[in-house]
Amino acid sequence: MKKISVVGAGLMGHGIAQIFALEGFPVSLTDINDSVLDAALSNVRANLDLLTRQGIARKQAVEPAMERITTTIDLAHAVEDADFVVEAVIENLELKQKIFQDLDQICHRDTILATNTSVISITEIAARTQHKDRVVGTHFWNPPYLIPLVEVIRGDDTADTVMDRTIAILNHVGKHPVRVNKDVPGFVGNRLQHALWREAISIVAHGIADAATVDECIRYGFGLRLPILGPMENADMVGTDLTLAIHDYLLKHLDSSPEPSLLLKELVDRGHLGFKTGRGFKKWSPEDIEQSRNRLGDYLLKTLAPLNTQGGSDEKDTDQ
Repeated sequence: MKKISVVGAGLMGHGIAQIFALEGFPVSLTDINDSVLDAALSNVRANLDLLTRQGIARKQAVEPAMERITTTIDLAHAVEDADFVVEAVIENLELKQKIFQDLDQICHRDTILATNTSVISITEIAARTQHKDRVVGTHFWNPPYLIPLVEVIRGDDTADTVMDRTIAILNHVGKHPVRVNKDVPGFVGNRLQHALWREAISIVAHGIADAATVDECIRYGFGLRLPILGPMENADMVGTDLTLAIHDYLLKHLDSSPEPSLLLKELVDRGHLGFKTGRGFKKWSPEDIEQSRNRLGDYLLKTLAPLNTQGGSDEKDTDQ
């Protein structure tokens, strides 16, 4: 692959563009107005400066990476000669379907069309395209330039070669792609994450423990081993017989509601939107919010970034 295009320059889009540019690919970044694109370039530079200060990227790689990113509000111009296109617009099915319909008509036949959706069906996104076999899901996690994981999701019509080529290019730029074989809502990561969130909210709603205690049980308990020991390996470690015995007793007592929590709905109805308003499940002062974000950023930089250190080589074999 020789050229990458990213459609959508917001929170995820500019970070995805940064990944490819730092690894030697020319990247065309497009959005609906120039102000968004200008902000995206500023954010990329700030990210790269941060990575160089942390020793994750080479200082001399910053300017070449910035020069590899071109911006335009013209979608056709952005993607006309691209080999790999990543869509990273808001989670709106109608909008994504329209974009992919346009991309399918503009891009050459061999171009892979990837969507960064975190929950929407890949098959539904591809519904208006003629060449559905080249549409694939690539769910990056925020911030994409630090979190290694990318879920590569097969739609109902996605070709094997498209899956393989997508995984190859993501490996090439230092990500950790995983293959998701069925197009189901939430894929793998968000299904696991929100299953945990459902039970966490239920515990608070039923007065078993407050929100702070729930977080402490995870942060100071089993959460400490999650980066090293996933649930499937953990089940094998303790024994499938013990796991069965625990589930036989416990699962019937866990929340299994198919609807969002009434407590969650009540918070939203009252305007308690978390960091946005200073109150959600917990109360948040501006200082608390800043500390929380800084704590997360410091953890990711110190713990996760070495896993996908990007050297930013000036010369790379980009023929994937």
